[in-house]
Amino acid sequence: MTSPAVQTIPLRFIGGALLVLDQRALPHEERWLRCEHPEQVADAIRSLAVRGAPAIGLAAAYGLALAIDGGERCASEARIRVERAAHLLGATRPTAVDLSRALQRGLAALETAQSRGEDVATALTLSAEELARERLEADARMARLGAERFAPGDRAMTHCNSGPLATAGRGTGGGILDAAWEAGRLASVWVCETRPLLQGARLTSWELDRAGIAHVLVTDSSAGALMARGLVDRVVVGADRVAANGDVANKVGTYPLAVLADRHGIPFMVAAPVSTLDPGTPDGASIPIEERDPAEVTEADGRAVAPLGTEALNMAFDVTPAELIATIVTERGALEAPYGDAIAGVCGL
Repeated sequence: MTSPAVQTIPLRFIGGALLVLDQRALPHEERWLRCEHPEQVADAIRSLAVRGAPAIGLAAAYGLALAIDGGERCASEARIRVERAAHLLGATRPTAVDLSRALQRGLAALETAQSRGEDVATALTLSAEELARERLEADARMARLGAERFAPGDRAMTHCNSGPLATAGRGTGGGILDAAWEAGRLASVWVCETRPLLQGARLTSWELDRAGIAHVLVTDSSAGALMARGLVDRVVVGADRVAANGDVANKVGTYPLAVLADRHGIPFMVAAPVSTLDPGTPDGASIPIEERDPAEVTEADGRAVAPLGTEALNMAFDVTPAELIATIVTERGALEAPYGDAIAGVCGL
């Protein structure tokens, strides 16, 4: 379906259905999907119609609410339906920890509602709406804290997409860029295209254009040349999971960008809400890395770009070691090494 108005927020829960801005169609078309069942939400997550760790978590939270169709159901049947939906949604993408966190929160809301004799569908919807409000507040705080670290005239580089499309709020890394621009501290943004699905070219460029932020799209492989010429002052990215020691899983290509930044003495900033911190995972080697369809590498727009039968490996994420990261900006403060202590502190451990 087509949205009646141009909107940046990618998720809207209206009339008992989740409306998803289909990010696969951007930047050419602003197409909205209507999800009325958990299976449709799971498909939207799996197919990247909705993506970005916080936005995935929020979509899954609303997906749980859709497991109850509004009819009167006994408690045991409602529990079975919601738990089945949680399993389905949780299996869509393994790397982003926000997904499992949102589902755990929804299941806790189910437990509370049933213990109090409250309507389960209403409780799950309210739980998702509360998560959405928290997302807006967290993004706003991260944006302010991150922008404070910019110097006037800074030229930033970013990878993949960490703006409103990725969070349904202001964005993580993208929110920081937006706030720095508003504060007059950001001169322009180098946008890495982000192969193979071009989230930087298609999505980040689209967001920055709508926000009126000066930006230049570049190939992923040109990052080192730009840094060597002194044209990059800082790198800002988001995260899909941050391990207890500060290792960061993010879109594949982030790790080499961090290595290049370290080589050229450029601060590397990661923006991650507390929901993306995972103190239960000790280090980056313990983070499950999603592998996607090799056809995303061997084809482009449905046309082969490699000889028929070419083998391809399509890792969706890589891990950046903590020692390459200058700061991890959360809504509870900007963290610096040693990250183990800092992450435990903001997580209340």
